Amino acid sequence: MKINVFFIFFFVLTIFSCKKEHYNLIKIEGKQIEITDTLDSNTEIHAYVKPFKERVESDLDNVLSYAVHTYSKRDGEFNTAIGNFMADAVYEQANPVFKSRTGKDIDMVILNHGSIRSILSKGNITTRTAYEIMPFENSIVVVELKGINVNALIDYLTKAKRAHPISKLKLTIDKDFDVIEALINGKEIDTSNTYYVATNDYLYSGGDNMSFFKPNDSLYDLNYKIRNALIDYFKKTDTIKPVIDDRFIQIK
Repeated sequence: MKINVFFIFFFVLTIFSCKKEHYNLIKIEGKQIEITDTLDSNTEIHAYVKPFKERVESDLDNVLSYAVHTYSKRDGEFNTAIGNFMADAVYEQANPVFKSRTGKDIDMVILNHGSIRSILSKGNITTRTAYEIMPFENSIVVVELKGINVNALIDYLTKAKRAHPISKLKLTIDKDFDVIEALINGKEIDTSNTYYVATNDYLYSGGDNMSFFKPNDSLYDLNYKIRNALIDYFKKTDTIKPVIDDRFIQIK
């Protein structure tokens, strides 16, 4: 009987000792540490990083080309010199890549006005310039679109009333924003045709409400960043001098 009492006592003690403790958070304390030049720097880390930093700075400041004027995305109503430059550069750099893989040509390019994040200043153009104009990691994709979806693209441009960069497309609208003429490579859009439209992955995914890219027949990812296309274009073009032209105009 004494043994049984012992085992009962041991069993109860074991149960209570295994019982989980419950903790409740009642207070969080913290303080803000302001990062200023008064903080002591770590000399070992600074010495380690210094050669890498100097190499990156040197690469970014490498002169690639020259701009004859200063160009801003606010310079035009429906097309701008800097936007025209970007769309044309994407076409020129991406089309050989696309053709080598598919045997086909890109029919037109459309980018977005908001992706131009800086002016192109008069003077030397460096690698840093390309990062300032296009800081995003967006890549070039080519979308296979039927003519009816290209018409939806045209409708988007007329309603957006912004200078979204385009290349190989010529669009003329009247004072009421109705289409007078829409040409791709000098020809009227044929709804029975298929067109290959270069853009970036952000817009293809519906960015800036460009929903006309879906549905589509096929998508080709060129694995080629727009910024890299600009850098490559700068490297092979000694002087950059884009203009506002008649690729998208309104007749009032």
